[in-house]
Amino acid sequence: MSEFRQIETGGIYHVFNRGVDKRKIFNNNQDYTRFILGLYLFNDVNNKYDIWTSLNFKKQATLNILRPTIGLPGNPIVGRDNPLVEILAFVQMPNHYHLLVRQRQDNGISKFMHKLGGGYSKYFNQQNDRSGVLFQGPYKTVPIKTDAQLKIIFSYIHTNPVELIEPEWKELKVKNKKNAMQYLENYKWSSYRDYIGVPTFPAVIDREFFLDLLGGENECRKYIEDWISFKAENTVFSDLALD
Repeated sequence: MSEFRQIETGGIYHVFNRGVDKRKIFNNNQDYTRFILGLYLFNDVNNKYDIWTSLNFKKQATLNILRPTIGLPGNPIVGRDNPLVEILAFVQMPNHYHLLVRQRQDNGISKFMHKLGGGYSKYFNQQNDRSGVLFQGPYKTVPIKTDAQLKIIFSYIHTNPVELIEPEWKELKVKNKKNAMQYLENYKWSSYRDYIGVPTFPAVIDREFFLDLLGGENECRKYIEDWISFKAENTVFSDLALD
């Protein structure tokens, strides 16, 4: 369930949540992989996918299994008849996640997030012999209305992992811009690599929207470089709302 906000079909929204008490929600590669698989398989009007039985996920949830499963067209399990949302961007951090989605069906975001959040919480609790809530509360949604906001949120989402190597990232401080860029290009748990021409989870996202908006893969990379420079140079943050 989300905080109360009118969600428009066709609208684009920043969707995010974090672990209760800021706890880690991804402990290892299997956890990250399970969430990404959910991004794909739960994004359908029909509730026809059983991750656990169809993929024997507990034993086989590795990138080597995930990539050929959701990365290649034509595999019978990947066919989505009627997606609830278009996933335009995502990133997973140890204790939170960010998504950028366009709603394609009435109540599509709500239905998708219910399946995604509920399914992942059940998996996580089973894996860690725990009970109770995993997330701090309802996921939050912020409407993205303008091209300027779209460009900023694209960069904001995809540069989140920089804080893992630059402790003062949130305070607009970056010690090594080159290392930050290299880290992002090696970070698997986001859609950034797919946008710069390194297929990682190509079936999860709809790339064409941002490739058209930004002008191609090279321009996608440039926006990220510019954003890191923007943060590094202590430029005053704009008043465009992202959360």
